[in-house]
Amino acid sequence: MKYKIIKIQEEIDGKLSEVTNTKEVLDLKVAYLGKKGSVSELTNMLSKLDIEEKKEYGALINNLKQDINQKIEVTIEKLAESEINKKIEKETIDTTLPASNIGVGGTHPITKTIDEVEELFVSMGYDVVEGPEVELDLYNFEKLNLPKGHPARDAQDSFYITDEVLLRTQTSPVQARTMEANLEKGPIRMICPGKTYRRDDDDATHSHQFHQIEGLVIDKDISLADLKGTLEVFAKKVFGEGRKIRFRPGFFPFTEPSIEVDVSCFKCGGEGCSLCKNIGWIEILGAGMVHPNVLINCGYDPDKYQGFAFGMGPERIAMLKYGINDIRNFYINDLRFLNMFNRINGGDDNETK
Repeated sequence: MKYKIIKIQEEIDGKLSEVTNTKEVLDLKVAYLGKKGSVSELTNMLSKLDIEEKKEYGALINNLKQDINQKIEVTIEKLAESEINKKIEKETIDTTLPASNIGVGGTHPITKTIDEVEELFVSMGYDVVEGPEVELDLYNFEKLNLPKGHPARDAQDSFYITDEVLLRTQTSPVQARTMEANLEKGPIRMICPGKTYRRDDDDATHSHQFHQIEGLVIDKDISLADLKGTLEVFAKKVFGEGRKIRFRPGFFPFTEPSIEVDVSCFKCGGEGCSLCKNIGWIEILGAGMVHPNVLINCGYDPDKYQGFAFGMGPERIAMLKYGINDIRNFYINDLRFLNMFNRINGGDDNETK
């Protein structure tokens, strides 16, 4: 029996040195350690031996089993490592090859403009407030000093859903809701960006759906000087240092006095060019002091509180800033246009190409 044990030991050593994959190793394990394997046959032969021989050969057989198991585990580990190394070598990437150009999306110019304006006013202590796009006539018109019968309420200009519900024509209802919701009737400093809707024929400068960013400040002792200082900071941030603004008389039902705001042309420096139509100034927004009727409608005492409001169109700002001559480019999803604003794909943050 001792001879058989030695012979099995030599056989397993020789065969393990010749295996090429894990399956062959497992097959050897079954052939030698399985129920019908060579080592199991030796174990069955112990019953024919006397006690002293059983002890001697039983110990040798157990040592053989342990030795075979250990060598099989070591062999499997070596084969697994070898297979991994071969796979790694086969899948090696040649880093000297030129890389593929992977297209990456960028920020839409409208979103870019809104984010820039929001960042500025948040840094000045303003809150960014949102409101419903499907609005009540009460907030869209009446509380903003636009009584029934006013031309701005004409159904030809607004998307009415019912007699009292419509798609908001401006973001000013958010201001009215914010003033009304301020139960303490304390100071307010906010901007409200969002989508607005008006019945309009789409062309190079008009769209039935567009964006607005409106601002509102309510406090004691607020004047036009505060409004001018705020808008000067805005003009310098968005259109560049050295920009000046000027006020022209205007009319809006919800402000009194109302003004139109121009910025000195950032292309020609005010000397006159095609962009500013040779006058040196570009109209950018409307503004004014909050009308006393609006304050009263929203629960504020106009004898104690004053405020200013302003409204701008991100599309117009983006068109001026980036030299875009057709508002429809913002909405047609043309990648050739959008890629001009993607720095990764070759666009530029400051101007179109």
